[in-house]
Amino acid sequence: MSTPIRLGERLVKEGYVTDDQLSIALTEHKRTGHKLGEILVTLGFVSVETVREMVGSYVGYSSMSLKEVVPDQNAISLVSETFAHNYLMMPISLKDNLLKVAMANPGDILVIDKLKRHLQNPQIVVMPVLVVESEIQTAIDSYYGYELSIEGILKELETGKVDPANFSSENEYSQPMVRLVDNLLTDAVKRNASDIHFEPEEDYIRIRYRIDGVLQEIRLLHKMYWSGLVVRLKVISDLDLTEQRLPQDGRMSLIVHGRRIDFRVSSLPGTHGENFVLRILDREKGIVPLDDLGLDKDSYDELKLMMSRPTGILLVTGPTGSGKTTTLYSILGELNHVGVNIMTLEDPVEYPMSMIRQTAINEEIGMTFGAGIRSLMRQDPDIILIGEIRDGETAEMSIRAAMTGHQVFATLHTNSAIGAIPRLLDIGVSRSIMSGNIIGIIAQRLARKLCEHCKEPYQPEEFEQQLLSIPSEEDATLYRAKGCDKCSDVGYKGRLAVLETLRFTTEMDELLLEGASQHALLEKAKENGFSTMAQSGLRWVRQGQTTLEEISRIVNLTELV
Repeated sequence: MSTPIRLGERLVKEGYVTDDQLSIALTEHKRTGHKLGEILVTLGFVSVETVREMVGSYVGYSSMSLKEVVPDQNAISLVSETFAHNYLMMPISLKDNLLKVAMANPGDILVIDKLKRHLQNPQIVVMPVLVVESEIQTAIDSYYGYELSIEGILKELETGKVDPANFSSENEYSQPMVRLVDNLLTDAVKRNASDIHFEPEEDYIRIRYRIDGVLQEIRLLHKMYWSGLVVRLKVISDLDLTEQRLPQDGRMSLIVHGRRIDFRVSSLPGTHGENFVLRILDREKGIVPLDDLGLDKDSYDELKLMMSRPTGILLVTGPTGSGKTTTLYSILGELNHVGVNIMTLEDPVEYPMSMIRQTAINEEIGMTFGAGIRSLMRQDPDIILIGEIRDGETAEMSIRAAMTGHQVFATLHTNSAIGAIPRLLDIGVSRSIMSGNIIGIIAQRLARKLCEHCKEPYQPEEFEQQLLSIPSEEDATLYRAKGCDKCSDVGYKGRLAVLETLRFTTEMDELLLEGASQHALLEKAKENGFSTMAQSGLRWVRQGQTTLEEISRIVNLTELV
């Protein structure tokens, strides 16, 4: 009886359940004899993950479920099937010589010592993870004894041993098409891709990943595999198998490297079949602390200053894929604490965040941004996030919410920070409403970062020195992309933010109210120390973080000439 009370007390102490909820669950525990954790989950008071983590921390180990996990084939190859069966353990992932292993009893030191000897590699560190026995046994049966490389799976499909369209067997993982799709999805996550494209051509299938904002062709497959791929993609994302004429949207989740990865799936009928694009939503990368966004010092200081203003609207602008959502989530994460009520309207909700009330837009049933803002205002919010300003109604209601004492954050599609003003005027927002209520405007792009392992130094040419304002007598060094194994021969790895932060001052509010032009506002901002996006990008070039070619790909540098 002592264990459930200890678990219950910890759940109350950590704030997961209330005393009343624990009292109800303990009454059920006495009445039925079922485990307290199971009762709390059944009653809907806590999630399975919370109870599993709490039990894991109680015994001193992290815990997880293997139900949606796709283990790393490199990890599986290190541990034989016989050893896994005998000691009831399942390799999960291998990263930087850290081997995660699922065990029913992670505290069994003797078994861990035997595993270390079995690995025959003293550099590998074993990290045991608590998992229930039944899930470990199921995973061993599912993943051992099957081909895991893409080439091997394709060869298996070519022999025709298994019908790729048949997914009704008891062990789903025995189907090679299941393994092929899982392999491609996990491979894309490992390569830090943001999107996966399955594109049918007349005679073959093209598979591309978007990595660091640029599409890269990964594989070409024969058209014979397309029907099986379509079936599998539709099954896992809960799309209608019979519908091939209309676009469809779905979602799915996998656990890769021990963390949950969500995929947003979109299908679109084309001339050679349905085109599939999967957006990878990695919560670990999507919700980044503000300090880790990779902002230059000037942009960071300006952003912190704007965030400290208690009321008004802060706009983040830029094209699709420029990191607007990540920046906004980082800002919300910084402001999120128990003393404020943060509410969001998104289309769709990409990354769930604790303590923040997130609402998805559904225009089919009339849940538009405009209607959503009206409802939000009755929910006593302190901070509001509007996913996107698309029309005059949404814009005006967002600014009116700022006028009534709220801090509002929103995104807008414009090419520059100052360009947001004519855009708002164009959709019908008056200057009198904007004046005094705009905290600031951030315009953002993402530039590829040079690979630290292979970037190549060189002396800049005369036009490069002029563009970068480097005196001709100065012995400057710039860097260019080369390519190596670490960056898949691309020369770039990772991305950095290129920002312009336009903070509105009293003077700018007065100019806006007087009907000043976009140029006049920009000149006043420059007087106050405003740096354009082009200048921000060139700072990264001078620091050796990226190249002129990369900055010119995403930013208009002709304004500096």
